[in-house]
Amino acid sequence: MSRRRHDPNVCGVTAAIAVVDGKWKTSLIWLLESGPLRPAELRRQLPCLSEKVLTQALREMEADGLVHREVYDELPLKTVYSLTGFGRDLAGALGPLSDWGHRRLERLTGAQPVS
Repeated sequence: MSRRRHDPNVCGVTAAIAVVDGKWKTSLIWLLESGPLRPAELRRQLPCLSEKVLTQALREMEADGLVHREVYDELPLKTVYSLTGFGRDLAGALGPLSDWGHRRLERLTGAQPVS
């Protein structure tokens, strides 16, 4: 876990980026915005994501308070992940950043913005 996540002396943007740092976390947040999902459902929607990396990302996100892990006492064991209120807050904050990123990509490719 990055020291930047817990350092009160860094700027807020740096602290936020440290929580979503990595290739898959923003995609996982985006998928979990639609509702609770099991790990196999997440892997089906992100086929290039290995089980090991998925588990590691979800554990870090759980430790950061972004996702809730629910394990049902049944056989076979059923595990479901969902966004916490804090995770939904972050998803809302990432929306404008996503919009900015799309505008940047349009500029880079010379495409006209879609109205």
